[in-house]
Amino acid sequence: MLRFGLFGTGHWAARTHGAGLDAHPRAELVGVWGRNPDRAAALAARHGVPAFDDVDALLDACDAVAVALPPDVQAGIAVRAATAGRHLLLDKPLALSLDEADRVVAAARSAGVASVVFFTQRFHPNVDGFLTATAAAGGWQHARVTQFASIYAAGSPYGGSRWRREQGALWDIGPHALSIVLPVLGRVTRVAAMDGPGGLVHLLLTHDGGATSALSLTLDAPSTAVTRDVVFFGENGTATVPPGDGDALAAFGTAVDQLLAEIDSGGRDHRCDVRFGREVVAVLAAAQTARAEARTVDLRP
Repeated sequence: MLRFGLFGTGHWAARTHGAGLDAHPRAELVGVWGRNPDRAAALAARHGVPAFDDVDALLDACDAVAVALPPDVQAGIAVRAATAGRHLLLDKPLALSLDEADRVVAAARSAGVASVVFFTQRFHPNVDGFLTATAAAGGWQHARVTQFASIYAAGSPYGGSRWRREQGALWDIGPHALSIVLPVLGRVTRVAAMDGPGGLVHLLLTHDGGATSALSLTLDAPSTAVTRDVVFFGENGTATVPPGDGDALAAFGTAVDQLLAEIDSGGRDHRCDVRFGREVVAVLAAAQTARAEARTVDLRP
């Protein structure tokens, strides 16, 4: 059994991370830490474990961390956890700046810990299989991504999320889109971006080898326009990414499985590890600059 400390107390932490760890046959949830002590106590009580008011005390009690916190908070926790020799199960985006993402990568590399970043769609087996086959087919020239979400509608558990309101669709659902496009088209070398109405953001990306992708993202779509659509275009025609089989809880269980496999094998090269998380942050940071300065941004190798 691998002992996990849970960092975070929000909807995603409770419904996915906490529930997923509690249900996993090889994971033991040993404690909860949160910025709100009352919410931490309530979530810990739900799972029959102690709430911790000190980060380092929970790190001392666990072998791995599962983090469901705003990305700027997550990065600091991840560095402390890796430095303490704890394996990392993190959420997207890895951080809100490239410097912070680099700190996480450096800490994980120095400590030799295993890491997985939970890009939800990448942990649905049918989506993973589709991406593997599509990448192997080759000949792709372009991808189109449309992700229109509506998190501010009545009843949404994410409508009150301050970091999502501040950072918008680029940093919230942009990582999901990139996690699907990058495995097929490869590393991004150039980024252009511009804003549209209602929090809409458009990205135009150039990838290694010359392929391009166009991403349109918003968190504030009209309810009748909510959609998620990813299509690749190339020599073999078109290929549309299927919706994931199963729910987020099942995908999280797969992420735990894969972290355990990395630990068991001694491998430190998971396809969604902190280095891939850092690659995604680099594109998002470049897009942020491109929007702010109305220019195209080149990414260094």
